[in-house]
Amino acid sequence: MRFLHTMVRVADLDASLAFYRDALGLVETRRSVNDKGRFTLVFLAAPDDEAEARTTRRPEVELTFNWDPEVYTGGRNFGHLAYEVSDIYAACQRLQDHGVTVLRPPRDGRMAFVRSPDGVSVELLQRGPALPVAEPWASMANSGSW
Repeated sequence: MRFLHTMVRVADLDASLAFYRDALGLVETRRSVNDKGRFTLVFLAAPDDEAEARTTRRPEVELTFNWDPEVYTGGRNFGHLAYEVSDIYAACQRLQDHGVTVLRPPRDGRMAFVRSPDGVSVELLQRGPALPVAEPWASMANSGSW
């Protein structure tokens, strides 16, 4: 048995791609448009997993966009997606530069949380040991729920 992907239903594919691809930095590995079923699937992988995701099905996020509008409810019972990053401060700055609020800043140089446009919680973890504590992150308070 091996893990393949996590599916997240999204209400606005463009807003979700702006978050997952442009701000978070995931890479689209494949896309499937089903006219009869009226849905689009977009698979995304972390940059370090991209090449393997295209050939050996490394872990991916599947964004499912149903063309007919639906209201999705959910909450923290889903948990979160988690990604390891090479520089947590740079990753959080990139997200902020794309208009994403860092809900749990990386005050410890190790961990942060953000949310997608559909409210999916995303955890960012520093690869290797925590980075030295640095401003403005060290003084930033939590915002909202994560």
